[in-house]
Amino acid sequence: MKVYVRYSVLIIDEIGYLPIEVDEANLLFQLINKRYEKNTTIITSNINFNKWGDLFKDSVIASAILDRLLHHSMIYNITGNSYRIKDKIESTDLNEN
Repeated sequence: MKVYVRYSVLIIDEIGYLPIEVDEANLLFQLINKRYEKNTTIITSNINFNKWGDLFKDSVIASAILDRLLHHSMIYNITGNSYRIKDKIESTDLNEN
């Protein structure tokens, strides 16, 4: 925990890609809380904030994490097709013509 708290920028990618158990949610809260207003934390997820209670299996922990993450934050909502499948989609479009 001490190592992750010290980084000036911490990027946590794909929150919600894998299930999060209650103990893991508590650890994440501790990490976010220790970094709060001290260091930059970047989170990526395709889970809406209103579903984070389900994600963490605890709406209180989810609210506490979101409270700290969203305070002083900038939120970027990226929409559109995945860049990972862009070439596949273009290839399919060409084959259909």
